[in-house]
Amino acid sequence: MGLTGRVDAFQRRHRWAAVPVAVIYKFLDDQGTYLAALLAYYGFISLFPLLLLGVTVLGFLLHDDPVAQQAVVSSALRNVPVIGDQIRDNVHSLGGSVTGLVVGVVVAVYGALGVTHAAQHALDEVWAVPKAERAGIGAAYGKGVLIVLLVGAGILLTAGLSAIGTTAGAITGLGAITRGAVTVAGTVVNVGLFLLAYHLLTARPNRLRDRWVAAVAAGITWQVLLSIGTWLVGTRLQGASAMYGLFGIVLGLLGWLYLAALVFVLCAELDAVLALRLHPRSLLSMYPDDRDTTAADHQAYAAYAESERQKDFQSVDVTFTEDESR
Repeated sequence: MGLTGRVDAFQRRHRWAAVPVAVIYKFLDDQGTYLAALLAYYGFISLFPLLLLGVTVLGFLLHDDPVAQQAVVSSALRNVPVIGDQIRDNVHSLGGSVTGLVVGVVVAVYGALGVTHAAQHALDEVWAVPKAERAGIGAAYGKGVLIVLLVGAGILLTAGLSAIGTTAGAITGLGAITRGAVTVAGTVVNVGLFLLAYHLLTARPNRLRDRWVAAVAAGITWQVLLSIGTWLVGTRLQGASAMYGLFGIVLGLLGWLYLAALVFVLCAELDAVLALRLHPRSLLSMYPDDRDTTAADHQAYAAYAESERQKDFQSVDVTFTEDESR
């Protein structure tokens, strides 16, 4: 047995090693980079219309308090480190006729629903849901509207917590403690949003408590990324976004959205691997001629074939031939 064989045998015997390997392999099997890219694309084309809508709504609700408007927008854009300030300075409320406002609202909502459709597609791929069982147009749009409302409420909640924390820290002088409490509260809100998204957007029925691992992993990872981004802004990248102008905004926003999409997809893969017991995988299973496969390999490949089932009355059977030389 060579080095590869010994490493393979080791990871098969130890769950803590087998699970990460299985998550990476399933991510590759599902073409996770493409799923993340699709999410990032729809997120990019919908973000600015949504910000326009949000700023406009704040203009109506807080028309007597422009300082509060700016505080809420700035707090919400802290979820986009490095380029959040530039986005804030380049997004202004919709004005003009009522018709223009209505058109803007329609475009913003339609763009947001594109993100939810991409997320539903990604989760259905992750869970290998047969195409015949995936949500129809009506159900897909209904789930999309619900998620958009929940995420919007979550963003407003975290923005409010951030604004309150900043004010409280300035009044009490306990800035570090206040920031820590706000960070914990924001993480809890993010975990809840991820939990609802993972539960509602997939067509495969499952219990809510079976989604908590992915939700906790995604919420904590996202908070860590935000903290790293905030640290970079304060210590290494001051003025970088302003220096590169609009070009920097576009590239930075695309990169940040793609990173967020990777977190979303990878944590969903972790949930699927644990719930469906898709571990351990063969270390060489990526090669078509590898026959030293595991039961988890067979289960995964059978699920991939089953996911292509197009009709309710269609059946898909998968068999694996034994290696006659063994």
